[in-house]
Amino acid sequence: MADHTDTPVKSIGRMATLLQTLQQFDGAGVTELANELDVTKSTVYNHLTSLEQHGYVVHEGDDYYVGLGFLDHGEYARQRQIGYQLIRQKTREVAEETGELCQYMVEEHGLGVFLIRESGRQAVETRTRIGNRVHLNHVTAGKAFLAYAPDERVAEIVDKHGLPGKTENTITSTEALETELQAIRDRGYAVDKDEHLKGLYAIGVPIQYESGQPLGAMSVAGPANRINDEQRAEEIAQLLLEKANELQLTIKHSQS
Repeated sequence: MADHTDTPVKSIGRMATLLQTLQQFDGAGVTELANELDVTKSTVYNHLTSLEQHGYVVHEGDDYYVGLGFLDHGEYARQRQIGYQLIRQKTREVAEETGELCQYMVEEHGLGVFLIRESGRQAVETRTRIGNRVHLNHVTAGKAFLAYAPDERVAEIVDKHGLPGKTENTITSTEALETELQAIRDRGYAVDKDEHLKGLYAIGVPIQYESGQPLGAMSVAGPANRINDEQRAEEIAQLLLEKANELQLTIKHSQS
């Protein structure tokens, strides 16, 4: 009997690439997608037709777009995260008390995924949205997560994804990363000064299991002129640490 093990894997991989490209292009036609992916137009059309039948893409004029069929899956995945509703509440509280942008991030497959995003009254607008995947060395929450993750897990992530640069200030060497992670552990929180986006500063703390390993990380971001002030930064850091402690205690008791 022939072994068809590779066939569905290749098909799923091609479909995933197609969807990623469709989102990147913000809609595209069959010919454009076929040229970009270097496959036949019939292959692209067949994939798009199947996805459309299941509600995962929509056809508007000559172009196809990612559909709302993924929204249900995404919200299900988000809400199954440990402590999601409580963390969302605390994230909103931090945003309201600081007036800034507050986000919660978890790690999946070695990348950071933003699950919650709350804006205060003077929050800056960024391109980050729910579900965005980022390299952990690019963002404050990512560094806060890595600082409390087991050494072997950090090594696995770096081996798989490397330490790509985002700005000239992004940490891109393992030696610099090790120094930074130790500094985060020493003071209890992470800082980001132009490492993800020029002019944007941030402060982040881990949300930890009772064992000390990170469940996720919460961060506050804002323009340098507001976040870089020493007193202001310390106030935000202490607020985040207080909320993190409250979350950790509540999650601990809810699981006991």
